[in-house]
Amino acid sequence: MGPLLSLLAAFAYGTSDFAAGLGSRRMPSGTVALMAQSCSLVAAVVAVGLFPGTGPTALSLTWGSLSGVGSAVGALCLYRGLGTGRMGVVATASALLSAVVPAAFGFLLGQRLPVLAEIGLLAAIAAIVLISWQPSRNASHDGRTGIVYGILAGVGFAAFFIALDRAGTQSGAWPLLPGQAVAVLLELPFALSAGGFRKRPTAALAAAVAAGALGGLANISFLAATGKGQLAIVAVITSLYPGVTILLARVFLREKWTRVQAIGLGSAAASIAMISIR
Repeated sequence: MGPLLSLLAAFAYGTSDFAAGLGSRRMPSGTVALMAQSCSLVAAVVAVGLFPGTGPTALSLTWGSLSGVGSAVGALCLYRGLGTGRMGVVATASALLSAVVPAAFGFLLGQRLPVLAEIGLLAAIAAIVLISWQPSRNASHDGRTGIVYGILAGVGFAAFFIALDRAGTQSGAWPLLPGQAVAVLLELPFALSAGGFRKRPTAALAAAVAAGALGGLANISFLAATGKGQLAIVAVITSLYPGVTILLARVFLREKWTRVQAIGLGSAAASIAMISIR
């Protein structure tokens, strides 16, 4: 059940990023991030009503709040990096670290996997690199800047994954509530500096709302997955989300993927199969 929920989280995160990307073409990314995060906050409120668990505890709410810091840092650095650095470098560093850091954390906690599953994890990490890598055609982009933002984004998302895992599932969806609230507060200044809440195109607003709703679904799926499987597996499968974004861009925007990305998508499918076999 853990791998299946992780796949659902990856699909929702990847679709959310695709929607946010569409919205960012028509309005500032800071505004898109805030709107999407606000919708995710609403989704968290609904989730608490549907999945209250045993109720909130001080520890679960604390970990939930820390997850919001990671979510905000990850989103802001990712958007900023994609706008100032080489897209391939930013996306690869971000996705790779958001998989490797939680996996390493899980191993430090003593989580052990069957040999086939460990091979699958390695294949998934390689797939993340292949899927995310898109050589930039703009030589004026600063590669070092992209690496820095990509690393910061990856560390932020890794912190988000780890914090939600530590929050646990006994408190139901309660950890998501302070997490999304903290993320909204942290992203608010960046949205205001980007022009605030001036009138925006309807299509862009709809894309931002869709991104937030899908992000909320992804958060719920990831939290549920951590209760059904080990963090190493859940984080690595979830971090395959760039593949979903690429597939959607291929279908709806007619964007071409490289041979390397196609190999990465095939590797991702094989790695999921190896991880899921018991």
